[in-house]
Amino acid sequence: MDNDQEKRARPELIGGFRRVVVKVGSGVLTTAGQGLNLSIIEGLVEQMAALQASRVELLLVSSGAVASGLQRLDLKEVPKSIPQKQAAAAIGQSHLIWIYEKLFGQRGQKVAQILLTHEDLANRARYLNARNTLLTLLHYRVIPIINENDTVAVEEIKFGDNDTLSALVATMMEADLLIILSDVDGLFDGDPRGNIQARLIPTVAGITAEIEAMAGKSRSRTGIGGMVTKLQAAKKAGALGIMTVIANGKTPLVLSRILEGEQVGTLFLPQKDRLASRKHWIAYTLKPHGQLVVDDGARRALMANGKSLLPKGVVEVRGRFGPGDAVVCYDFQGREFARGLTNYGSRELQAIKGHHTAEIEDILGYRYFDEVIHRDDLVLYPFGEL
Repeated sequence: MDNDQEKRARPELIGGFRRVVVKVGSGVLTTAGQGLNLSIIEGLVEQMAALQASRVELLLVSSGAVASGLQRLDLKEVPKSIPQKQAAAAIGQSHLIWIYEKLFGQRGQKVAQILLTHEDLANRARYLNARNTLLTLLHYRVIPIINENDTVAVEEIKFGDNDTLSALVATMMEADLLIILSDVDGLFDGDPRGNIQARLIPTVAGITAEIEAMAGKSRSRTGIGGMVTKLQAAKKAGALGIMTVIANGKTPLVLSRILEGEQVGTLFLPQKDRLASRKHWIAYTLKPHGQLVVDDGARRALMANGKSLLPKGVVEVRGRFGPGDAVVCYDFQGREFARGLTNYGSRELQAIKGHHTAEIEDILGYRYFDEVIHRDDLVLYPFGEL
């Protein structure tokens, strides 16, 4: 996006979208100590059904399963143990989807439940299968209601919050707009809950360190995300050319007003240079399994000349990983500068690091690839500064 575009008024920037992802947080869907807020949910459903009827393709990422489960179990606070949280999510998810299906059904709109774990999107085949399923649902004019599969997800495969999940869904589905509805009005230059002088920032052209510092570390009572995770979601979406709006989900007609170009919440403009879909998947969806430290010559070859990473340039291998896993590349100063998919596992790399490509077969007894990471499987910083 060029400078002239950044200066354009919001009504000129927002409009004509064909596919929108809406994420609704627990702080919007619930009332403290009283479980789900049905009037808020019904208001959002009314707006989403109207958007769908206007030929916008809509995907909903909804939190609230655990909060709903707490209400059904008559618990006053979130349990500390994972099995108890998962039990609450199992009970609450069925109740939450029942409410959505009832309310959307009253408006003639079909919905479908989709539960995902990070593993589903980290595996390329499963990622593409999930995408194809969602595309088919959109073809049939069905609104997918997506949540993390809390009943089976453990720490190693959790997205960590539905802000992250919404960004991954938006990028997987190549949406035009991601709307994150929270219990705050958007991004402020201070904490609005403790500083009455804090001002709402209407538009963010780029997520810099200064912008990230404004996010603070706020967390809601029933959710696990804060403004930090929402900025990270906007960054992930922006790297694929997707706009993001963070707004208060309890604002009357919030979705309709956003899509009419009204200045509601904070609008995050996308990056000027968007990543290709596969490289975005490597950069933002995959969880790295290991680390490689490379020498200065290899770093220059990667950064300046667009070369692949060869074993000669690897000086240290950290962690345990196999072929095809994602790894992070560091320089001698300890700075991350790239991520990529490795052609060799950690044990193999320990043996061939620092050696010429011609020596691989002598050392291992075989040589499947000349490169440790091929340039087509390598993503260089900056790509939104992970």
